[in-house]
Amino acid sequence: MNNSTLVTPVDLDEIDRFLREDVGGGDLTALIVPDTARAEATVITREAMVLCGRPWFDAVFARLDPAVRIGWQVEEGAVVAAGALLCRLDGPARALLTGERTALNLLQSLSATATLAREYAKAAAGTGLTVLDTRKTLPGLRRAQKYAVRCGGCGNHRLGLYDGILIKENHILAAGSIALAVRKAVELDAGVPIEVEVESLDELAQALAAGANRVLLDNFTFAMMREAVAISAGRAKLEVSGNVSLENIPAIAATGVDYVSVGALTKNVRAVDLSMRVVLVE
Repeated sequence: MNNSTLVTPVDLDEIDRFLREDVGGGDLTALIVPDTARAEATVITREAMVLCGRPWFDAVFARLDPAVRIGWQVEEGAVVAAGALLCRLDGPARALLTGERTALNLLQSLSATATLAREYAKAAAGTGLTVLDTRKTLPGLRRAQKYAVRCGGCGNHRLGLYDGILIKENHILAAGSIALAVRKAVELDAGVPIEVEVESLDELAQALAAGANRVLLDNFTFAMMREAVAISAGRAKLEVSGNVSLENIPAIAATGVDYVSVGALTKNVRAVDLSMRVVLVE
């Protein structure tokens, strides 16, 4: 639903929270290094990836010590081969040592999300199908992960419960019917998209009759997806969710639906393997 341009949502209060989690009252180990010592560092990737998270990486060191300088060798969103040098750093040794883990955690997690998103975007390329993320994100990293999804070439569904209405099974049960649920949503006049989740072709027909202009097809078979496209006949945008994988993206696209939402983009994150090496220079 929300597919804004690639704007970096770095929140410095969040950066401070991340640092407090790791540093607490102070980095005790870094105290063994003289406070006047300066160092240089390099960050490399041990695997192929899409680089994402430079602004967060930069912000970590900027909050620790503005004297740290970072020279990036790779652009944000670029595809990078294993062994590539990502950036060079120089500055106060204590700041480099203290910020290493927090900065790498953010960079490797966001790069992992962007890398997986790129695979899904490639699978859907040229089909007319748009791959979207979900709200199944790492707590505290939703805006960052949704940025990473866009960085990898996929789109965003709603950011939260406040910028879109998605009427699911429990909402329908509580409201009394699909028609009543849609009517109540329309009456809210919230100025946000209204989508209805359906689990059968009969429910799809009800949603269309109620005036829904976007419908989420939950765990539909390929045959049901094709029939849903025929029934809808362009009256509503159709989104597929459930049992989606890289392997079946082409088959889903061939049914003619408009969107597919994939929780795995942000939920099943395996951080990419990065390494930072620090060397004292004075």
